[in-house]
Formats: sequence, structure tokens, C-alpha cells
Amino acid sequence: MRSSSYSVMPVRTLRAAVVLALAAGAVTVAPVATAAPAAPTVSMTSDASAAKPYMGWSSWSMQSSKYPGLNPDGDYSYLTEANVTKQTDALAAKLKKYGYEYVNIDAGWWRDNAWKPEYDEYGRQKADPKRFPHGMKPVADRIHAKGLKAGIYLPAGLEKEAYNDGKSPIRNADGCTTADIVYGDLRTTNGWDSSYKLDFSRPCTQKYIDSQAQLIAGWGYDFLKLDGVGPGSGKSGDQYDNVADVAAWNKAIAATGRPIHLELSWSLDIGHASDWKKYSQGWRIDTDVECYCNTLVSWENSVDDRWDDAPAWTRHAGPGGWNDLDSLDVGNGEMDGLTKAERQSYATLWAIAKSPLYTGDDLTRLDSYGVSLLTNKEVIAVNQGDTPPAQPLTPSDPQQVWAAKNPDGSYTVALFNLADRPASVSAAWATLGFTGRAAVRDLWNHENLGSFKDRITEALPAHGSRLFTVTPRGSALAFTGYEAEATSNTLAGNASVADCSACSGAKKVGNLYLGGKLTFNDIVVPKAGTYQVRIAYVSGDARSVTVSANGGAGASHKFPSTGDWGTTGAVSVPLTLKAGSNTITFDSGNGYAPDIDRIDVPKSS
Repeated sequence: MRSSSYSVMPVRTLRAAVVLALAAGAVTVAPVATAAPAAPTVSMTSDASAAKPYMGWSSWSMQSSKYPGLNPDGDYSYLTEANVTKQTDALAAKLKKYGYEYVNIDAGWWRDNAWKPEYDEYGRQKADPKRFPHGMKPVADRIHAKGLKAGIYLPAGLEKEAYNDGKSPIRNADGCTTADIVYGDLRTTNGWDSSYKLDFSRPCTQKYIDSQAQLIAGWGYDFLKLDGVGPGSGKSGDQYDNVADVAAWNKAIAATGRPIHLELSWSLDIGHASDWKKYSQGWRIDTDVECYCNTLVSWENSVDDRWDDAPAWTRHAGPGGWNDLDSLDVGNGEMDGLTKAERQSYATLWAIAKSPLYTGDDLTRLDSYGVSLLTNKEVIAVNQGDTPPAQPLTPSDPQQVWAAKNPDGSYTVALFNLADRPASVSAAWATLGFTGRAAVRDLWNHENLGSFKDRITEALPAHGSRLFTVTPRGSALAFTGYEAEATSNTLAGNASVADCSACSGAKKVGNLYLGGKLTFNDIVVPKAGTYQVRIAYVSGDARSVTVSANGGAGASHKFPSTGDWGTTGAVSVPLTLKAGSNTITFDSGNGYAPDIDRIDVPKSS
């Protein structure tokens, strides 16, 4: 679930089922000559334990799938010590040398195939003797023996079955029992209401989290996925606010003296991004990528959602904490449930968004194409290197261009065709802020493509992509800026000027809804042509607007969410302008459009 200004994403019904078993404005001035706007800054944290996105394997995708043979002893039965061992060996043999290092055990390690749990005398999860007959420490030891790191999973709160009528003692907390760590009314929490909410105003409560952290640290685990965290996980409100839980886990992990990566799940509220960044090393920004069907994933449920949902989070990712797009299941072909084009696009977005790269595939039967995707050193370098997370340069239309400026002055550029039929996609150098020629390297195919003037255009299959490094050989492109709130502009309908501290000139034009229009007047260019007009805007959710020039028909474009109504973003749209004076109009039509801050028009087409 997102913050109150967002619509709610549907929760994966089957995911819920299994865990239920756990119990508007503008800016003044006339045209201003400007350089191309600087690349948006990325908020960085300093936690050395997550200097780059982690890489590895997770058990959940195969646990949750109906693919024949994966769960022969009933739903979610895949998770066993034997299977974790097989995947550990395969990861060490096939992927370790490329940077994959975590073997992450997901939900169910303390439950039998009927989902009945095991707990120790202190109300802490205990390995199910059938799934993990040797216990959790020997599993971690074996993972470590392969030169890898071990990950484990827990849900937020005190599980209902662990409450034990409030009688279980809390370890190293004299006189404390499970009755002393939850609210007296036994209010529930987490994404499935499978736990009682912990009351951190009570001194015993931190001791319980401390004891859990000491347990997994003592077993030798290097990673913890804390699941069902709110606000998020399909829930909002005080009952589901688990920020205090996350802070307690951060404190408890530090006290163990063992570095443990804390990853939060799922669909975390972007309104609490500062909390997730303060207390953890990663946060799931979306729903489960798995389809809970007869494959691991499917394109429409919910791989393709990430192109809409990732942009708002881009500014929150950096060394110390990363936006987690969920499992990367591109290695098993038929089992993945995707075309080759979809698998490459999936891997491309994960790489350029700087998402952790952890696959949920069966590593014992990777196909050759899957291996080529998971082990491409140039693509991995985009994800693991100093390049910031990419973001869209164009609206969230079926054909998209995403980019990031690299420290050496080159750009990582991805082209996506998200339509259900083939289409051409162009990346215009003007959207990157330069004109002239550029050298282009194809990263997936390890091929230098040569020099291209003004743009590169590729014919892509349905759901297809390309990934390039673009190195400018031309010159910086100059722009002329026009503020939305300028008195020379025309407002119609509900459109009005509003304050905006994040906007150029501290104002914007908002209330563009149900016929509201904003027209920029006297947009002057030296010659007729197609211009890549950069639009700075504010939009707490993804919204569409029709953009036209000189009273023409225009085109509707969906602008990605900027995360909230106090943050700006920018995309470019092509507009055909005539020599001399032009008008550019933003028309909300029958819907709700983003607020407009300003436009920047290149001085040459």
C-alpha cells in the first residue's frame, strides 16, 4: 500500500492466503536561457554493509509456484534443507564468481507442510525438524563453507502461535513474558494480521527483538528479510505501523556485533522512505513479482508493474540502502513463464534501477540464455558500479527511454517497448542534454555499434529492450526555460498558480483536472522542426495529460509519479514547432493531470 495520496495496489491473493495460514500551481518570468538541467541527485546513506545492491538467490519463487514437480508434498513444500543445499552448491559453482553470494531462506522454515509452527521456550521460531533436520545453524555453516552468505526470514510482530497465552518467558529479561511485549487488546499487525503488534513503550519488548537477533546471529546468518512491514504490505494506519519494529531490529542487530543485512518487505510506504533508509539496507517497493501460478512469474502479474512503480523511488536509492524490485526470475525459460524478450527487459530494468539481483530460479537447471542474462559482466557492472539508478527520460508510455549519467560523463541508456506488439523506440541525445554525435556500445551483446548523430532508434519486439552505453562526442545543448506561472501564459478551467518550494521559482500550475488547461505562449524557436521539450512537473501518483503545440491534436502521455506532491520530476516529449513563436498546451481532458512547474525548450531541433 502507498501513502494516502496514492491508489492502493491489489495484493496478491494467494500470497495473502499462504500467510494467513500463519494464523496544484507554477513560476514567473519571461523566457530564461538555461543550460540543460542537471541530473537529479540521489539521496545517499553511508552504511558500508550495503555499498552496492546485494546479489544471490531466494527460495520463495519456487516455494510459491504451481510449476509441476516443484512442490510435490503440498503448497510451499519446496523449502527443505536438501533443496537449499542443492541451490547453494549450484550458486557456488555457477554464479559466485559473478558476484552472487547470498542464499536466502524464505517463509516456512519453522513450519511443517501443514504450516504448523515450531517455537522454542522463549517464543522464538525454531526449525521444523522435517524441513531442516539438522537445524538452522548447520545450514548456515554449510553455506559459509562454500564462501557464500546465509539469509533467513521472519515476519513482523509476535506471531499469534508464539504468544502461548502470554506465558512464554522472554530470554534474558527477568520477569518478562509474551504478555508483557504486546498491546493488552491483542491488536494484530503485519500484512496478514498473523502477528500481535509489539508495544515498544514496554521495556520487555526490545528484549524480545534482542533475543531473536541474538538467535539468528548465533546461528551465523548474514541477512534477515523482515516481512509484512507497514505502513505498506497492503495495510496502513497505526495498527500496521511497524517503524518501531524496524528501529528495534536495527538496534538489536547492532548489539549482536554481527553484520546482518536487514531487508524490509513488501510494498513499503514511500512516505516513510526516510525511516526505511535510517534503519535498514533495503526495502521492497512493490508487490510480489511471483504469479502464484504454474510458472514462477508472468509478465502481467507483476513484472510489468515495476516500470510504473520504480520511478518515484529512484531518488531514495544509493550506497547503504537500495530499492528492491523483488526476485529476478530469468534463468529457467519455460519455468519462468516469459519470452526471451521479456526476460531480457526484466533483467535490464533490475540492473539499471540498481535493484538487488537475487534470482528465484532453480539454479540446477539454468538454460543457456538464462546463464547469459545472469552472468553478463557489463550489465552486472551497471548494477554494481558507481552509476546512479536510472530513471525515465520519457513519459510512462508504451515506448520508454531510461537513463543515468555515469561518473565518466557517458550515459547508461535503456530502450523499452512495453507494448504487446513490435515497435520502434528512439533515444534522442537532446533528452540527455547534448547534441551532435555519440558512440554507442551494446551491453547485452558486448558490441560497439559505432557513432550515431542526434539519436539511436531500434525496432524492438513486444516487451523488448536494448541496453547501451552512450558516450557524447558532440556539445552541450542549450535550453530556454519557460515558467508555468508566467503571467503571459493562459490558464483555463480550474487551473491555478500555487506555491511549490521544490519548483523552479517556488511556484507551479496545478488543479489541472476535468478540462483544466495550461498554455505556454510565445515559445520561440529559430527554425521549424521536432524539439524534445523537457517538462518539469509534480505528481504524487502517475497521471496523464495531453500535450499539443499550436492548437494541434496533441498526444496523451502518462507522467510517472514523483513520489509525493512536494517533489519534482522531469520527462521529455517530442513536439513539432514552427519557426518563430509557438504555443504549447497541457490539457487534462476528462481526467486529472500532473502539476506543471516549467518547460525547457532546446535552442535547436
